[in-house]
Amino acid sequence: MKSHRLIAMFLMVLFTGLSIQSFSQEESADPYLGMWALTLDYSDNSAGWLEVRQEAGYLDADLLWRWGSVEPVGSTMIADGNLLLVQGHDMVKKIEGKPDRKLHPVQWFEVTMEGEDHIEGVANFPHGNGLGVERVSFSGKRISPSGEAPKLKKSIFGDPVKLFNGKSLDGWELVEKGAVSGWKVVDGVMVNNPEQKRGEAHIHYGNLRTTATFEDFNLKLEVNVPAGSNSGVYLRGIYEVQVMDSYGKELDPHNMGALYSRITPSEAAEKPAGEWQSMDITLYKRHLTVILNGKTVIDNQPVKGVTGGALTSDQFVPGPILLQGDHGKVSYRNLVLTPVVK
Repeated sequence: MKSHRLIAMFLMVLFTGLSIQSFSQEESADPYLGMWALTLDYSDNSAGWLEVRQEAGYLDADLLWRWGSVEPVGSTMIADGNLLLVQGHDMVKKIEGKPDRKLHPVQWFEVTMEGEDHIEGVANFPHGNGLGVERVSFSGKRISPSGEAPKLKKSIFGDPVKLFNGKSLDGWELVEKGAVSGWKVVDGVMVNNPEQKRGEAHIHYGNLRTTATFEDFNLKLEVNVPAGSNSGVYLRGIYEVQVMDSYGKELDPHNMGALYSRITPSEAAEKPAGEWQSMDITLYKRHLTVILNGKTVIDNQPVKGVTGGALTSDQFVPGPILLQGDHGKVSYRNLVLTPVVK
């Protein structure tokens, strides 16, 4: 990778405001267009996702890096046949006795093609003091389009599987080695209570997953979220359907029933905090349907890629049902999964 030339190009664009077209009229973004499943060089939380688009003559991109939400890329450009992504954000630095400084720290991602459906890259994260850069390697595989929505009414389902027996956590295990479990069974309910003690070191509580893995399925469950709390149901360990106390809030892709940061519920169907709520979720051929408290809030919509915290970026392998346990108190019951046979 011609890193020094890419960085020089980046700096010229950043500080002069020149467009990439002024450097070369022969560059093509075609090899990079589309969606990419990224594997990041971390020991854990190594899943990412990238989509590159060319619309109205301009390049644009969205990026997911490990956790959190899918975010728009600030600047997307081609330089010497390579892809360069630049992220930045405004911030104010307060220095005692001096005027506040307005800063715009950046991160940049250098990407090269390594075959028709494979990319390699390096992410650059400058240190906060400006001295040095953390570099993280990553690779990517092209994601094929999801195609037409499946006809759910014509689908054939297998026998239902009770994921929770109401007595114990048999069939479940913590995802993270060394994490503390906040999960237990109380009166036939699966309860997570990640208590933190004031004045003591933060306790890292674990997420809970099924030991079994699944492909496409319908999942029915009931969940109770206390005021201000937050959890999530990961389908195949990669797609998070949001669970949170969002009653009364404006529609948002981070609310109850959303596919986290990707698909906004069509209507607000959540109940007030502390009430039992029903979720009826179908994942089939990378299309998602979510029925929340009897109302269809996501209707057989395509899923572009994984969500933050996914166990893997590979959307084509079986995976577990995962319940987020490191955010807040939550209770689950009556979890029943019915696999799609055809």
